Amino acid sequence: MQTLIEQRTDSRNKVTWPVSVWIPQANRFFNGRSCNISKTGVFITLPLTTPIQTGHTVELNFPRTESLAQEKGQFARIKCGKVVRVDRNNLLENAEIGVGIAFN
Repeated sequence: MQTLIEQRTDSRNKVTWPVSVWIPQANRFFNGRSCNISKTGVFITLPLTTPIQTGHTVELNFPRTESLAQEKGQFARIKCGKVVRVDRNNLLENAEIGVGIAFN
């Protein structure tokens, strides 16, 4: 049995939103969904075929609605981060992996 120690410094908010992840090692984007987010990081789900590993630096693209894009002047919120966790426990249930990313 493995004991996990909580390392989060900020509270997380449950948010289900589409997200595109640029993985430089693959030279392409992969589409997924956010599960929860805080000021310092995000947990997302991606297709099981996504070639992502702990330590990878990625770019996250959170698309905005049309009205929010007009208000903010951009169609997406872009954040860079480092992969700190890859969870492959639910592969058979929903063909997805969970990925924890700490924002830079």
